[in-house]
Amino acid sequence: MKRLTLRTGVRWKISIAIAAVGALVAVALSLVVHNSARVSMLDNSREVQMERLLFAERMYESTKEPRLGTKLNDPTLPRDLRAKMNQGRRATHVQETASGVPDVWAAVPLSNGTVLSLHSKFADSTTIMKDLDRSLIIGSVSVVFGGCALGVLIGGQLSRRLRRAAAAAGRVAQGNTEVRVGDAVGGVVRDETDDLARAVDALTDALNERIEAERRVTADIAHELRTPVTGLLTAAELLPPGRPTELVRDRAQAMRTLVEDVLEVARLDSASERAELQEIALGEFVARRVGVLNPAIKIKVVHDSWVSTDPRRLERILGNLLANAAKHGGTPVEVTVEGRVVRVRDHGPGFPDALLREGPSRFRTGATDRAGHGHGLGLTIAAGQARVLGARLTFRNASPEGIEGRDGSGGAIAVLWLPEHAPTTTGSFPILRLPG
Repeated sequence: MKRLTLRTGVRWKISIAIAAVGALVAVALSLVVHNSARVSMLDNSREVQMERLLFAERMYESTKEPRLGTKLNDPTLPRDLRAKMNQGRRATHVQETASGVPDVWAAVPLSNGTVLSLHSKFADSTTIMKDLDRSLIIGSVSVVFGGCALGVLIGGQLSRRLRRAAAAAGRVAQGNTEVRVGDAVGGVVRDETDDLARAVDALTDALNERIEAERRVTADIAHELRTPVTGLLTAAELLPPGRPTELVRDRAQAMRTLVEDVLEVARLDSASERAELQEIALGEFVARRVGVLNPAIKIKVVHDSWVSTDPRRLERILGNLLANAAKHGGTPVEVTVEGRVVRVRDHGPGFPDALLREGPSRFRTGATDRAGHGHGLGLTIAAGQARVLGARLTFRNASPEGIEGRDGSGGAIAVLWLPEHAPTTTGSFPILRLPG
């Protein structure tokens, strides 16, 4: 059972984190401010109420009549406040009501044993607290949105740097070893992204050195084998006629072919090969070369086109594709030319899944039903020569009905896409200047 995974960017993760922290801080501060403000206002109202009562007390002592809304021995006096009066203490009391507007009481015991009290509703507190709460809500929302915007800004910069690093690493993985992840990341502020870029660049350099060392060793071994293999082939020619002699000659020739293929792969890997360009009619060229290689192959030129390419390398690609189709595929083998596109199709078991997934690889022949023998160099050389021509070589399988598929029952199709603009002698492509 597959787990459901949610993919989110670093930008939004940082934004959500900052917004969440900002919201928590804003809520906590709002509660503290709300409670502090309410307590402060109630304490102030107690003091104001007591000052009024004391003033009314002095008036009562001179006039013997309660003034300013005061009452003598008010029966509604709260119990807590009455208990303090019995102790001979003057006190204040806040009583909560169902309406939410608190009653503020103040009471003082008189010398004759009576209690003078004053109470009023503190209506202003409700209005003030509503205004304060509204201000706190607006401030909290502003903090959250401000934190989210700050997170987008910070996370966006980090996300862009990571995307650049990932794109550069992807180009390195595709074989462009000249790309430097550190240069692609750029920026003035240095952070962990630069550490990652330096680590990837160091890894790329180490891999390049190892690959180059292996290429040199392979080329040196193949070069050293060329002389003895040539001598072995010459000596085999001197053997008397017979079946053993044919077997020796056949194996010696196969070894010589393998050595030459390994040397060619080493040259292609070194990126030192350059195409010698000529203008040719692609359809006519393919028909003529395929006819020489195998007259039994069906050739169809849908649309001919003039291309600037290297005929020798193009012939090498065609020869390897046809040899692979004849060796591992099934008849009939068909070659189709349409504009700058050349298709080679057989009707065998199809390409192995590993080749379709990763492309041709040297000394890996894939499944036994199609490529169980050989050295896996033919398609590798074809792909390398295509890169020298600036072309693209793709592989797929066809269904029995002729529709692309992956079951392999309809045969294998190799497609060579020649470029509209041929590479220059330096291996790059010319710069096109648009009119106007």
